[in-house]
Amino acid sequence: MTTLLATIFVLGVLVFLHEFGHFIVAKIVGVRVNRFSLGFPPRLIGKKIGETDYCISAIPLGGYVKLAGMIDESLDKTPLRGEPWEFQSKPWLHRLGVILAGPLSNYLVAILLFAGLVLTKGIGYVKDTTVGEVISEYPAEKAGIRVGDRIVAINGQPVTRWEDMTEIIHSRPNQEVTIEWERDGQKFVAVIHTRAQKAPVDGDIREIGLIGIGPKVYTRKVGLFSAIGYGAKRTVYLTKLIYVSLKKIITGTESIRSLGGPLIIAKLAGESARTGWDSVFALMAFLSLNFAILNLLPIPALDGGHMLFLIIEGIIRRPVPTKVKMIIQQIGMVIIFA
Repeated sequence: MTTLLATIFVLGVLVFLHEFGHFIVAKIVGVRVNRFSLGFPPRLIGKKIGETDYCISAIPLGGYVKLAGMIDESLDKTPLRGEPWEFQSKPWLHRLGVILAGPLSNYLVAILLFAGLVLTKGIGYVKDTTVGEVISEYPAEKAGIRVGDRIVAINGQPVTRWEDMTEIIHSRPNQEVTIEWERDGQKFVAVIHTRAQKAPVDGDIREIGLIGIGPKVYTRKVGLFSAIGYGAKRTVYLTKLIYVSLKKIITGTESIRSLGGPLIIAKLAGESARTGWDSVFALMAFLSLNFAILNLLPIPALDGGHMLFLIIEGIIRRPVPTKVKMIIQQIGMVIIFA
């Protein structure tokens, strides 16, 4: 039950805010919004205010907006009349703004969630080589390293910064390293065989050496603007990692399963919910970023597909024929659900 509720909450909020972005900008530029729904069909209850049907629908996994004059994933065959309030009648930049509003909303959500986390919890930092975590069944635990120990040398080379220590270990996947550490004034030494594992490094996915330890993390409080700056930097960093993964999937060097799916998202949501709200919000920030980037891919039925139509229109100086859009949208739906 915890997993189900957490999944509904996480996906529901992110999809709803994405659609809310489309809704707000559509209203600003004068596109008629026929329906703004909390949840997916079938429709349960609602009220029409002006030209918009505001409603609650049965499936609580987000929401959707239905814009007048837009060929979207619903494949609505209502004929376009060229009315001034229709999406297709608006200037090119206005239509682009409506399309971009959804992914940009998710980017903004990610930044604000990351900012909120560090604003309430502070920013973590590492000041020495003191061990703050030892992972079970990893080489460090088997060698006798404990939480609170301080690493003093790697392969006979003194180390005082955690970054210097990990750089040496990471550069030696599946190799032996000699670790020296201190505990209560007593010195220990062991030859440890590192474990090889793929991990993000400088915006790429590489194989690195690990022994299964983490640093002792200290925290410092930050102000609002510093927190927002951190949120933006974190979002940019993760964006690079996601694009690296997408590139590897496109080139065939990584499985598309690495992107995850509904079952993996549900599993992560459930685990995060059991850990606490901080974990839930951190997961939401990361998924919001994923959602934004995936929606920007030039796949028909996604926002990126609509942007592709607009780019083609800008090049050929006329709209892509409606029948062509309908066919391409159908192909896009097959790609998404295949």
